[in-house]
Amino acid sequence: MPDQLIFAMEVTLNGLMAGVLYALVALGFVLIYKASGIFNYAQGVMALFAAMTLVGIMQGQVPFSHVINAVFGGHITHFGWTVPSFVAILMTVVVMVVLAWLVQVLVMKHLVGQEPIILFMATIGLAYFLEGVADLMWGSEIKTLDVGLPQGINLWIDETTFGVFGYGFFIDNLDIVATVIAALLVTGLVLFSQYTKQGRAMRAVADDHQAALSVGISLNFIWVLVWSVAGFVALVAGIMWGTKSGVQFSLSLIALKALPVLMLGGFTSIPGAIVGGLIIGVGEKLFEFLIGPMVGGATENWFAYVLALIFLVFRPQGLFGEKIIERV
Repeated sequence: MPDQLIFAMEVTLNGLMAGVLYALVALGFVLIYKASGIFNYAQGVMALFAAMTLVGIMQGQVPFSHVINAVFGGHITHFGWTVPSFVAILMTVVVMVVLAWLVQVLVMKHLVGQEPIILFMATIGLAYFLEGVADLMWGSEIKTLDVGLPQGINLWIDETTFGVFGYGFFIDNLDIVATVIAALLVTGLVLFSQYTKQGRAMRAVADDHQAALSVGISLNFIWVLVWSVAGFVALVAGIMWGTKSGVQFSLSLIALKALPVLMLGGFTSIPGAIVGGLIIGVGEKLFEFLIGPMVGGATENWFAYVLALIFLVFRPQGLFGEKIIERV
């Protein structure tokens, strides 16, 4: 088998695993949009906030230590202890749930019934607010996140075991772990939405707010639940991306990569977020491999958006999105 074909297979496999990471971020958008009709621009910043909080808790860093030292002239930075990864993750989950409750009580509760553009602008303000709070809490320097996941070394797939026709290729260890975790997360979300009382209530709210209210479903509780689940998804995405490239403020830009995923898969479909992520991941890697050398490279920066533009023209609801028909 020619080396080029083997390399293309390696690129495809790595593209699939990169697509899983894109899909993780897109899931947070889908969950909130399905339940409330809000396009949450702050989802990427939520991933950044969760990752920075996790690093800060693990290192025993004092929250707002930069502000405290600047105001009172002290030199306090850490409590003097470190927190195990698992305990720190649980504590960060609690922080994200509290954040979800605050967002609902202080912001979204007062915007019920407003136009979608108002809600969208509110999430833009929320994104910049969370980014500023994260900077004040934990500092703006680049942080290393290590929760025990394999990283930094490519896994050699030996030709005598998993190779194809006597050839082997490289796969990133972290991408393998991310794929497994994403598969478990998506399976759990699907089971939760289909077979639990809260999940069915979420689907009812997504279909019709007034009908859900008429049967005794609390919109406030459901929206806090949805923002909490989206916060947990943001934490998982933040762990994966933070482990891969470090926890820094550019981490919030992963939300921009999720937009083409949503346009392909549909804003209201959990399976669509996964399929869209895989298409974008594989597509951009193969396009860079096949076409990149002909046009000078760097096609990964724009391929996803061009593909999304094509979908907007010919199928604006995406592959799995609901087609809305308005009669006048």
